[in-house]
Amino acid sequence: MKPYYEHAGITIYHGDCREILPSLSCVDFVLADPPYGIKERTMRASAGRKSVSNSFKFVDSRDWPPVHGDDEPFSPAHLLGFAKVILWGANHYCDRLPGSSRWLIWDKREETGSDDNADCEIAWTNLGGPARLHRQLWRGICKRGSENVSAGYAIEHPTQKPIALMKWCIAQAGFPPCVCDPYFGSGTTLRAAKDLGLRAIGIEIEERYCEIAVERLSQEVLQFT
Repeated sequence: MKPYYEHAGITIYHGDCREILPSLSCVDFVLADPPYGIKERTMRASAGRKSVSNSFKFVDSRDWPPVHGDDEPFSPAHLLGFAKVILWGANHYCDRLPGSSRWLIWDKREETGSDDNADCEIAWTNLGGPARLHRQLWRGICKRGSENVSAGYAIEHPTQKPIALMKWCIAQAGFPPCVCDPYFGSGTTLRAAKDLGLRAIGIEIEERYCEIAVERLSQEVLQFT
């Protein structure tokens, strides 16, 4: 099986993870944000100026292609055999998961008010131990961290998560030597693993996101003293 990309300990495969995962023997930890089966709305609309007819014109602020596989119920069965697993969005398919004491919560609004989006996101783990909480503002254009739009950072996927969150997840799993994200989207998990000096394997079924991930991985972080 030929990788789509391989460099500096990061390997990308373009294809269906259900076909590729069984051939991988070096995975210590699976960290995934799979399609939840909720038909996520990827057309973003905002109210524009009033027209002469007193009706509002709606302008799409950013349109995304539908999330692949999100139009059918998600089954996590092919991911549950690994020693360490973190699965985001698990509240949408928790009836298909084993019981767990250690759920991860991402507080996305910090101390701001609620809106029509979720205040938090929830991940299932098989790590054992108590539940844990990560706080990081992530609402529309208001984002705390390296992805803050004021820094010129582009969000490349409709359900993209922050690099700091994925680094935190990797820390929760004890910094395993090889991280695998079988639904890597724009490559945030791979970027987080690279920044931490860990090996990583990413699998993505849509080639346009493989291209985006390769570009993100090529960006080097300069260290200043």
